Amino acid sequence: MTRLSTPRLSTLVVARNEEARLPACLAALAFADEIVVVLDRTTDASAAIARAHGATVIEGAWELEGARRNTGIAACTGDWILEVDADEIVEPALAEEIREVIAASGHAWHLVPVDNYIGDRLVRYGWAGSFGTSAVPRLFRRGAKRWREQRVHPGLDWTGEEGPRLSRGALAHYVDRDISDMLRRLDRYSSAKAADLLASGKVGSLASNLRRFVTRGFKSYVSRKGYREGGWGVLLALCTASFPLLAYLKAKLEPERYR
Repeated sequence: MTRLSTPRLSTLVVARNEEARLPACLAALAFADEIVVVLDRTTDASAAIARAHGATVIEGAWELEGARRNTGIAACTGDWILEVDADEIVEPALAEEIREVIAASGHAWHLVPVDNYIGDRLVRYGWAGSFGTSAVPRLFRRGAKRWREQRVHPGLDWTGEEGPRLSRGALAHYVDRDISDMLRRLDRYSSAKAADLLASGKVGSLASNLRRFVTRGFKSYVSRKGYREGGWGVLLALCTASFPLLAYLKAKLEPERYR
């Protein structure tokens, strides 16, 4: 009787100057068979930290987020791949479920639940659009996922069918340290998106982006129940709504800065 082999799991971390957060992130990935770390224009001790955790390290410089993530995916040798950001920690219950899923799944990819933290505060509600989410498509078979060539929140191309969403534990995502950090992230994201808009030649219009400001804010605060978070929900809705409008205004008013 032929015995089926256990699927191998690779974990992929893409980071830039994350020496403070990387140790906890990598320590939580000990359940995987392989760790690949892609370091983009990194000048701190991240490479040494990654190697100390037994990771394969790839160093380089990539202008596009999609390109650097695809580089990491290509370097993974496992049957399945789990993508994790340096500011995320895989909870033990999720790690256990991931091993169970890849041993039995007939699908190509699965959504993974996310618990988002601002500082030490867990903010469960209000995440929407490109500013945050409560589930991410991070667990997939090798060859099933490809990122598009964009700077911020690139699109995805899939081969194969989606399976059931995982449900035990979560990725603990320490997304922002505080309110100021959240606003700095909004500035970074909108600048990168402005460059993508200019590169595509489709900047859009003020009217359409004003409509998106309203609809995205409503989705975050009402549909995604941001109101349950009090003032944090208001802040999250404002950032979620502002992201595409700020990107449009940067591309339209200061195109020379983002080309």
